[in-house]
Amino acid sequence: MTAASPPAPGEALLVLADGTLLRGLAFGAVGTAIGEVVFNTGMTGYQEVITDPSYVGQLVTFTYPELGNTGINAEDQEADSPQVRGVIARQLAPAPSSWRSSGSLASWLERHGVVGIAGVDTRALVRRLRDGGAINGAISSDGSDTHSLLEQVRQSPSMEGLNLAAQVSTKAPYEWNELCQAGFDQRQQARPSDPYRVVAIDFGIKRGILERLAAHGCQVSVLPADSGIEQVLALAPEGVFLSNGPGDPAAVTAGIQLAEGLLAQADLPTFGICLGHQILGLALGGSTYKLTFGHRGLNHPCGGRGLVEITSQNHGFALDAASLPGDQVEITHRNLNDDTVAALRHRHQPVFGIQYHPEASPGPHDADHHFGRFVALMAERRSA
Repeated sequence: MTAASPPAPGEALLVLADGTLLRGLAFGAVGTAIGEVVFNTGMTGYQEVITDPSYVGQLVTFTYPELGNTGINAEDQEADSPQVRGVIARQLAPAPSSWRSSGSLASWLERHGVVGIAGVDTRALVRRLRDGGAINGAISSDGSDTHSLLEQVRQSPSMEGLNLAAQVSTKAPYEWNELCQAGFDQRQQARPSDPYRVVAIDFGIKRGILERLAAHGCQVSVLPADSGIEQVLALAPEGVFLSNGPGDPAAVTAGIQLAEGLLAQADLPTFGICLGHQILGLALGGSTYKLTFGHRGLNHPCGGRGLVEITSQNHGFALDAASLPGDQVEITHRNLNDDTVAALRHRHQPVFGIQYHPEASPGPHDADHHFGRFVALMAERRSA
């Protein structure tokens, strides 16, 4: 990085750990945010992305060239407030236009203290991230000196080794049986007289996932990420769900220990999504590694047994296929872009995990059937 003048009023800086400096227009809150710079390839769903707890600790670059054109609404939130540390956009829509909109993206981010930068060459930035990998960076709009920003970025921790699930998990148990309130969602919404009792472990769970579990006939008890096997079994569940979440799966030691305990309950259906899928793999004796730039978007093809699903994904780590014990684990789906593990199942127990997001918040509905698969396992156990 060469000597640079401080940002002018209304200007924001993006500083990467390798010394790259990009100037743009500030939006959202005034301040400085430091985190891992990643990119998302989705053409829609920016509000779901920004409120997804799996993005905690990250500055998200949106590859779609215009952001904010449909505004913000109360129905598309995956958490109570934004979870990302910062937002990077090519162009910000000057005014939202949607019958569902209740406000602009910029004012919403400002209200919640999230820093944004627009007007940067996001195509060039994404090429940098694809070639060199995800990298720590800072968005700053408060007049901070570029050299001090670079020093702060270089001193910030890597995502590897971080147990961020502990930060975003609920602190107290709660119950969930609410269905999606969006009237245009025509997917299955069941109200059985005797719903399946599911315990969900919250590593950063999304509301969309809870809504789809409810829609498939489940009454869900949500427990904190550090819950033990005794707390889970005390609720007499018919199935256990391990949720998505942020950070390094290998650092979520309590979750791995819980999954090992669940595997000892040979007949208890267990379903993991994203981080939960990785935790299952670790409990089965596998290992994980950090991907170069991760999988974040709504267009990832995953296949197995002659079928392909277009999936929504958000993860920076993956299971090492060679580390999984073949006598216990079958890899049922692969990511068709890079052949990484996309789904697995236990060969002898009602246990499976998928790396992608079947609730489609945001994303395509191809994979919603995995919730039905989970319910079918519980139905089989109930009738045994």
